Amino acid sequence: MAETRRRLRSSTVALGSMGVLAVALTSCGSEPDRRCVDRDSYDYLNGYKIVADKNCTSGSSGKKKRAKATDADWYYDADVSGGWADNGTFSRDEAVDRGGFGCSGSGSGGG
Repeated sequence: MAETRRRLRSSTVALGSMGVLAVALTSCGSEPDRRCVDRDSYDYLNGYKIVADKNCTSGSSGKKKRAKATDADWYYDADVSGGWADNGTFSRDEAVDRGGFGCSGSGSGGG
């Protein structure tokens, strides 16, 4: 018995491909996951201590406003456990490069 193949129209293939691409792009934002951490709190076993996001917010001049008690900075794409963040990067550009479209494990910045 002869095999018959079903041929898809090029418009069907194009529309299907665009749908898949749209889902892929909208499911991941361009902003990588980030946590505000105290740079002075590094622990070999745990990483950096997570602090409140308000310690990392930028001022209108573009310079970071830092609380006097902490040397806080954004830490991107880190493994988070028990209030600590490890195996990430302080470079936003590097985090976007590592994660493709900015996709990361899960969650958003907390504080």
